[in-house]
Amino acid sequence: MAPTTGRGLHCTSCCPVRLQLSFDKGRDVGAFLDNLRRSPAVQSTMEDESQVDTAKPKMSKLSSKLRAMVQIRRKYHMLKTRRADSMSGMLNHSKPEVFTFEEIPVKPSMTKRKKRKKSRVLFPNDSRKYLPVKERNRAKSCLFLLSVIVCFQVYNAIENLDDHLQTYDLEGLEKTMKREVFGQKEAMEDLVNLFSDYFSMYVHNKPLVISINGPSGVGKSHLGRLLARHFRSIMKDELVLQYFMLHHCPLEEDAPQCIQKLEEHIAKAVNQGEAEEKIPVFIFDEVEFMHSDLLDFFRPLFQSNQTNEFLNAVYVFISNIGQAEITKFFLQNSSSNTSVGRHKRQELSKHLKSLLSRYHAMWQEAEIVPFSLLEKSHIKDCFLDEMTREGFYPDSSHIERLASEISYYTVGDKEYSMNGCKQVVGKVNLL
Repeated sequence: MAPTTGRGLHCTSCCPVRLQLSFDKGRDVGAFLDNLRRSPAVQSTMEDESQVDTAKPKMSKLSSKLRAMVQIRRKYHMLKTRRADSMSGMLNHSKPEVFTFEEIPVKPSMTKRKKRKKSRVLFPNDSRKYLPVKERNRAKSCLFLLSVIVCFQVYNAIENLDDHLQTYDLEGLEKTMKREVFGQKEAMEDLVNLFSDYFSMYVHNKPLVISINGPSGVGKSHLGRLLARHFRSIMKDELVLQYFMLHHCPLEEDAPQCIQKLEEHIAKAVNQGEAEEKIPVFIFDEVEFMHSDLLDFFRPLFQSNQTNEFLNAVYVFISNIGQAEITKFFLQNSSSNTSVGRHKRQELSKHLKSLLSRYHAMWQEAEIVPFSLLEKSHIKDCFLDEMTREGFYPDSSHIERLASEISYYTVGDKEYSMNGCKQVVGKVNLL
């Protein structure tokens, strides 16, 4: 690069000397000051000043411009020294000359601060002018619609149950049985519950089979007539069958013809019931005289989950099979203070079912409803009802005298009739 000429300096203390100094643009101020100090004009001036100083006791002052130059040089050297010290410290800190295992201290300003997650969730304040828009969830509306549909279906099912029960008028049947069947309160409740559970629905996987068992004269045949009369009043006669063994099929050699007629009648009634959405009722009395071929005919009809058309039907079998066990059970479990409870009756039903299953396998699918013995008070009710029917004046003393003529089992303070109300009709007819 071509040298450039700098400005001239004048020394006012001695003689006006103009110094022409040349320097390059790339040199710094320190080099300029060094050259200035080494120049012959400045040296001569300094020598003259030193001579004057020796002569005089007081040191003369340098020119103001020269002193300014000296102060600038000192300040520049001080800044340069500080900068060099700071740079050397940083280099020594970042890249040590000797490797050591000592931990390098880290300034707290250079560490990265980890952001702590806020545990609290801040929600918008209601007082804001523009609140965030809440998106509507469609799943809630679908869930609400599904709940409405389910509730409607349940309500519809309950209404259908009520409609079926009202069709068969089970409340009227219960009132009739309580009014005309004496001493069988628990048995009537069990019978109504079985009817209610079965008639509440129309589709079933098996027919309802009820076996009414008890001693002679306790009201079994009378109940069969009540059931036939009630269901015929609300359904057609073709859907109700009352079958007496000693009347319809007394001889064993007639069993094949009886089976054929029964099969035709049951099939016709079931098909008609399917068409009218009603359940037919078949009542069989005096089952103790039923032939084994007839019992074998009924067994396949009572099996559950069969693919046949005889699933929606009610079969009622009335007999005195097991009457000895029933009489013994009530005499052993009765006392003057308590009567036979429901738990004891359930034990009796299980015992009778095992006994009847040994008699024939048909009873394995049956619900057993045992009839209990009749007390003396029940016999009086039978006399009162029969005398009223026949038009006699119901005198209590007269009824007491007629009831005392019947034989009884005595258990404590209770008396149970040996033949039930069997002799009541005969004695009233003799009046």
